[in-house]
Amino acid sequence: MRGRTKTLVCGAAALLGVMVALGGCSGDPASGRTRVVFVPKVGGIAYFDAMNAGGMQAAREYDLEWSTRAPATVAPAAQIAILRDLINEHVDAIAVAPNDPASLAPVIADARAEGIHVLTTDTDAPTSKREVFVNQATPQGIGTAMVDALMAKTGEAGEFAIVSCGPSAANLNNWIDHETAYAAQRYPKARLVETVYAGEDVTTATKLAKQILDRHPHLTGMIGQCTTSAPAVAQAVRDQQKIGRVYTVSTGTPQMMKPYLLDGSCSKTVLWNVESLGYLTAWTAKRLTDGTELRPSNDVSPELPGVKYDARDHTILLGDPLLITQDNVDQYKY
Repeated sequence: MRGRTKTLVCGAAALLGVMVALGGCSGDPASGRTRVVFVPKVGGIAYFDAMNAGGMQAAREYDLEWSTRAPATVAPAAQIAILRDLINEHVDAIAVAPNDPASLAPVIADARAEGIHVLTTDTDAPTSKREVFVNQATPQGIGTAMVDALMAKTGEAGEFAIVSCGPSAANLNNWIDHETAYAAQRYPKARLVETVYAGEDVTTATKLAKQILDRHPHLTGMIGQCTTSAPAVAQAVRDQQKIGRVYTVSTGTPQMMKPYLLDGSCSKTVLWNVESLGYLTAWTAKRLTDGTELRPSNDVSPELPGVKYDARDHTILLGDPLLITQDNVDQYKY
């Protein structure tokens, strides 16, 4: 019956001329394959494109019907509307990176009530009824690596600022909390002077970073906390001719950050294998829909052996962060 429902829904959408973003009704709905839909924070971001590529790779290996339904904006209502549509389409599983975890909790509960599996990925909604969070790295691992990378350039002292994305993004806020606490404890001569939020918009983030540089003439460092503010802080330093005086570190994707790594406007990007995160997301969705229990240690693929699962908070962890510099940036093609 579920396959017939999907056929009717996608057929009706086609008749009405509805455009389904990024392949929302791709594949053969009547094939009987498990249908998994990835809902990123917003469309048009290289980071989420890389996650989607990893998910598609896993889908080919596990015979899943994988697609991405990306909102046009980071407004919580846009993700909620997509999840409502997916509930009506009776998909098998939804993998969502919540922009606002609290806002998504009710619709996640509704999806679960309809028998649809829901997992969060990249960003968690820990108070919702999601079944599993596919985590890229621990807040401690990311926060420590970011601060250590910055302090290595600033002489473990000076003023620094953070340019983040959405103020409600749980993962970013967890990283910031750890960075703040760790910097205060480990580097007492350094001081966080400001944290600002730019949404998922590079232009806004660049403007805010330049304003920070103007307000704090003695600034020695900035952290680009997300993949859109990552190039922004480096661009601001480049535009204001402060390379070598103000250092930046970020969580930018390798090829996006390559020009900044090469000219020194970005010292290091702290990330993880984003395609592997997408692969792990699809693999986890397959386990949920098959009813296969996750083990404390999971050999996901030859490239992802021994992936840890914590049953206490239902989190599966990709692993430790990657440290990307001008020397190794070309090892990563996204």
